[in-house]
Amino acid sequence: MLHIVDDEDVIRDALAWLAQSRGVPARGHAGGQAFLDAIAAQEQAADAGAPGGAPGGAHEGDCVLLDVRMPGMNGIAVFDQLVARGLLARLPVIFLTGHGDVPMAVDSLKRGAFDFFEKPFNDNQLMDRVEEALAASRQAAASGAVRARLATLSAREREVLDLILAGNMNKVVADKLGISMRTVEVHRAHIFDKMQVKTAVELAGLLK
Repeated sequence: MLHIVDDEDVIRDALAWLAQSRGVPARGHAGGQAFLDAIAAQEQAADAGAPGGAPGGAHEGDCVLLDVRMPGMNGIAVFDQLVARGLLARLPVIFLTGHGDVPMAVDSLKRGAFDFFEKPFNDNQLMDRVEEALAASRQAAASGAVRARLATLSAREREVLDLILAGNMNKVVADKLGISMRTVEVHRAHIFDKMQVKTAVELAGLLK
């Protein structure tokens, strides 16, 4: 989802049309606070277990086109909020700036913004970067999901996991941990189930 945060209706509509021409779903937000409220609502829905509630839905990825100068909460203040909430990986920010805002935008790059474009910008170049940001967001979401699965493993399952990833057979794992092969098989099954994989090769690929 491309989030377009700009106080001008005509710009939001034009950018939404541009996104749709690339097959990218877009949603406009008339101001910084409206955008933050929408993201907070999505996170609450995700916490409540609503499908597709979190930003990025089913790992479709997100990107934020953020105008620097807006009445009320400006783009830099919105960016600061995203930084404080630890959301930049899942919500990469591309700033849209006027000439006088370039130094401010450059500073934001140092603090984690994905990119900035000075107005007037090249439509195709902007959308190329949007698609790259969406891909980065999808990767961040996938990595976060893997970390969440790892966190569900017990200490013993983590030990078994490490030995499996090192290429050890069940008998070797059992000998090294001083447990029975049957116990290793049970742990292995639990690990595969929690990590949502079917083979050791798939597990290794997930964690590489």
